[in-house]
Amino acid sequence: MMKQKMLVVFITTPGLRASEKLTEGLLKNRWGACVNQISGLTSRYWWKGKIETAREDLLIVKTLAGKWPGLQKWVRAHHPYSVCEIVALPASAVSPPYLKWVWESLSPKRR
Repeated sequence: MMKQKMLVVFITTPGLRASEKLTEGLLKNRWGACVNQISGLTSRYWWKGKIETAREDLLIVKTLAGKWPGLQKWVRAHHPYSVCEIVALPASAVSPPYLKWVWESLSPKRR
């Protein structure tokens, strides 16, 4: 039944407005079953040869491996950054009821 592996995807945004827009689109388009929004992160990173600091939000998306190609494409098309962080990690241990819920939430039958 649940043949696809679950992924946990991290996406940073420049703040609440972008986070809300992306979260709404990710859920409405069923790219993710659940999106957690964490506000107020401090990010430090290399950009154009310098170390930069920015206040950002973090989205944590629970999805299925089969959604990954489309999710990436959709986020890049709707994200305000020219180079946006979209990082997926495989969820190697997931409680069976939660995995079932993710799978059912993203199943094509639900559309």
